Amino acid sequence: MSAEHLEQHTPMMRQFLRIKAEYPDILLFYRMGDFYELFYDDARRAAKLIDITLTTRGHSAGRPIPMAGVPVHSVEGYLAKLVRKGESIAICEQIGDPATSKGPVERQVVRVVTPGTVTDESLLEARREVLLGCVHAGPGGIGIAWLDLAAGRFRVTRVEGAEALAAELERLQLAEILVGEDQPLPAAVGTLPGVRTRPPWHFDLDAATRLLCRQFGVADLEGFGCADLPEAVQAAGCLLQYVHDTQCGALPHLRGLATETRDQALVMDAATRRNLEIDRNLSGRHEHTLLGVLDETVTPMGSRLLRRWLTRPLRDREILEGRHEAIERLLLDGDPPGMREVLRGIGDLERILARVALRSARPRDLAGLREGLARLPALRTALAGTHAPRLDTLAAECGEHGDTHELLERAVIDNPPVLIRDGGVIAPGWDAQLDELRALSTEADGFLADLETRERERTGLPSLKVGYNRVHGYYIEIGRAQAKNAPADYTRRQTLKAAERFITPELKDFEDKVLSARERALAREKALYDALVETLVERLGPLQLMALAVAELDVLANLAERAAALDLSRPRLLDQPRLEIRGGRHLVVERVSSEPFIPNDLALDGQRRMLVITGPNMGGKSTYMRQAALIVILAYAGSFVPAAAAELGPVDRIFTRIGASDDLAGGRSTFMVEMTEAANILNNATDHSLVLMDEIGRGTSTFDGLSLAWACAHHIGAEIGAFTLFATHYFELTALARELPACANVHLDATEHAGKLVFLHSVREGPANQSYGLQVAALAGVPPDVIRRARDYLRELEQDRAAASGPQAELPLFDPAPADAVAEERADALRARLEPIDPDTLTPREAQALLYELKALTKP
Repeated sequence: MSAEHLEQHTPMMRQFLRIKAEYPDILLFYRMGDFYELFYDDARRAAKLIDITLTTRGHSAGRPIPMAGVPVHSVEGYLAKLVRKGESIAICEQIGDPATSKGPVERQVVRVVTPGTVTDESLLEARREVLLGCVHAGPGGIGIAWLDLAAGRFRVTRVEGAEALAAELERLQLAEILVGEDQPLPAAVGTLPGVRTRPPWHFDLDAATRLLCRQFGVADLEGFGCADLPEAVQAAGCLLQYVHDTQCGALPHLRGLATETRDQALVMDAATRRNLEIDRNLSGRHEHTLLGVLDETVTPMGSRLLRRWLTRPLRDREILEGRHEAIERLLLDGDPPGMREVLRGIGDLERILARVALRSARPRDLAGLREGLARLPALRTALAGTHAPRLDTLAAECGEHGDTHELLERAVIDNPPVLIRDGGVIAPGWDAQLDELRALSTEADGFLADLETRERERTGLPSLKVGYNRVHGYYIEIGRAQAKNAPADYTRRQTLKAAERFITPELKDFEDKVLSARERALAREKALYDALVETLVERLGPLQLMALAVAELDVLANLAERAAALDLSRPRLLDQPRLEIRGGRHLVVERVSSEPFIPNDLALDGQRRMLVITGPNMGGKSTYMRQAALIVILAYAGSFVPAAAAELGPVDRIFTRIGASDDLAGGRSTFMVEMTEAANILNNATDHSLVLMDEIGRGTSTFDGLSLAWACAHHIGAEIGAFTLFATHYFELTALARELPACANVHLDATEHAGKLVFLHSVREGPANQSYGLQVAALAGVPPDVIRRARDYLRELEQDRAAASGPQAELPLFDPAPADAVAEERADALRARLEPIDPDTLTPREAQALLYELKALTKP
C-alpha cells in the first residue's frame, strides 16, 4: 500500500496496516483492550473459519471497516481451531503504556503461532509430537531437518531418492513443511498439508552454519555429525531461522542437533509403515495398532518416546540389550506397579520446560514442575532395589534438583491461577515489597473504617462518613448544614446538593498509595515471576536431562507391565542370520479377536531363507506374515515380543507388498502401485532384509501375474537371499522349493466340516492342496445362485484344461509334477504332520479336528 493511500486511514488503521504488511499471508490478531481484533480480509476469513461474527465499525479511508474479534481470555480455543485447519496466526500485543501514549498505543507482534510451532498446552495433543520440518535437495541428496519445538528435540538426516524421502515423511508425520521457493516441490511433499515456501537465501550454507553454531555455542558442526551433510545443514538453518522469526525470542532449550543415519535403524518404506499399522491403521486412526496395544504409559512424554521407539527401531545391539535387560530386571526384582504410580503424578515435564525456555510458562506449569520434582526421591526409592546398567544410568540422570524444588515451593502458592496477569501467584513471604503492596490493597476497608471513627471523634460530627468513587477518589463527606464546622485541615473536593466532600493530607497520602497498590502489586508480581522463570532457564540443561530420563523410565516400566500382562518374552539377538520364532502371535489381532489366537512358529536361517505360503483366503496368511515383521520391530525397539521364544539375527530393512490399492491422484492403477512396490523391494532388499510379499501379480491377467510372481520370488530367492515370506494363490509357485535350495513350502490349515469351512489358522509344512475360494465367497455372503454358477464354471474350466491338446492350447508355466512325485509329497506332508503328535495327550475334540485335517491332506 502506498504511503499516500495509507495516510487516508485513521491513525489506528495506519498502525494496523503497517504491521499487517509484514505478515501478509497469515491472520493478524490485533490486541485492543480485552479483545484480539481482526480487520478487512483477515476478519472475513476468520469469520468463516472459526464461526465468529463479522461486523463493521467506524470508517477509515472513507469506507466501513470490516472486523471480527475474540476475547483475550478465551483466545486459546480459537487458536486451536485455526491451527487444526492449517492456519498461522500473528499475535500482536500492546507494548506501550496507554496512560502516556499519544495516539494509538504502541503494538508489535510477539509471536507467530503456526501448525508446526505450537507450544501452548491447549494447542497440543498430549501424547503426540507436533513436528516442524524442512526439506532441501542438493547434489548429495535430500536434506531433512525436523524440530519438536514443544520439547526442544532437533534432528537432521540426508536421504537419497524420492522413495527414501517418502519413507521419512511417512514416519515423521510433519505438521508443517518448509521448502525452497526456487526448488521444484518433491512429489512426496506435494500432497501433504502445511507446506510453506521460504526464500532461497534462507538455505545459504554459510549462513545456515553460522546460525546453527551461534544457537548451540560451538565453533563448528563436527560434533553433531552433520558437517559433511550440506543439504541437511541447509535445511536445519532454514528451519531454525523460521522458528526465530515466529517465536520472536531466544530458544535456549534447543541445545544441540542430532544426526540420524539410515544404517542406525531398521529402514521401512512408506508402504511398509502403512501396511504394518505400527502407530496408525489403514484408515488413519490410532486404534487397533501396535502402539495402541502397547501404550499404557503414565506420562505424555513417555507415550511420545514409545512412539519414537516403535517407528524407528534401532540396530545397535548394545542399546537394545540394555533395554531388554532393564525390562527383565524390572520384572524380576522391581515393582513396576509402584514405580508407575510414582511416575503417574510427574506430568509432562518435557513440554513444561520448553515453555519455560520460551518464557511462555504459566503459573500452573511451574506448579506442575514442582510436583514432578517432588516425586523424584520416591522414584529413586522405587528403583533402589533394581539394578541394570540402563536403569542405573537413568536414575543418575534424574538427579536431585532439591534446590529447584525448594525454590518453587517457596515462591509459588500451592494452587496458582491460570494466568500471571490475574495475580496471586507468588507466595506470601517471598518478597517484602509485594507483601506490603498486597496489604495496602486488601486492608483498605479496615483503614477507612478506622479513619471514619477517628474523624467523628475529632470533629464531633456524627454524620461524617468516609467514601470513594472512581471519578474523585477517596473523600470525607459532611452534610451541608454541618460543613461550616469542618476542621481547618479539610480541603473541599466536591460540592453536592446536600453535602460537601473533603480531603485531608492523611487521606490523600493513603489514596496515593492504595489507588495504585493493586497495579503496582501486579507489576511487581509479574517482575518476580519473570525473574523466577529466568532462574529456571539457567538450570534448563540438567532439568531437560531429567525429563528425558523420566520419560525413558516410564517407557521401560510400561514395557515391563505389558510383558507381564500380554505374556511377552525376551528376544535373543544374534550375529548370524536367523529368524526363529516359536509360538509367535500378532498382538493387535489377538486383542481384537473374540476367538483364541493360534500361535505359530517360523524358522528361517542361512540355509532356509524363503517360505512360499499357500492356503485359503481368511486362513491367516497375512496375519502370519505381519506378526513376523512386528515381532522383529518390537525386538529392535527394545521391547519383549509376543512369542514363546525368539532368536533374531541382523535385519537391516523390512519390506512389505501387501494388499491392493490404487493411487488415483497420482494416476497409478492398482497393478501399477503393486509393481512399483515390488520394484522397490527388488532394487533395495539385501540378504539382511525381511521381505513380506502377499499375492503379487494378482492385478493383471493370470499368466502375466503368474509369470511375474514366479520371477520376483525366484530373483529374491536366488539373487538377493533376503528372509522372505511369499504368500500366493498361484500353486504353481510351490515348485520353487524343488528349484531353490533355500526355499520351502508352508500352508495355513483349513478343513470342511458339515458343509462349512473351518479355518484352523495353524501353519504346516508343505503346500496347500485346495484354495477354498468358493467356500470363502459363501462365508462372505455371496448369494447361493452365484456360488452354484461359479462352481459349475470352475468344473468346466478344469475339464477344458484336462482335455486341452494341440498347438493352440495355452500351456501352464510349469510342467505338472509326476503322479509319483505328488504322492510322495503328500506322504511327506502326512509324516510331517503326524510325527510331533502324542496320541495320549489329545482331547476328543482335538483328535476329531486332526482326523479332518489328515483327511484333507490325502485329497488329490
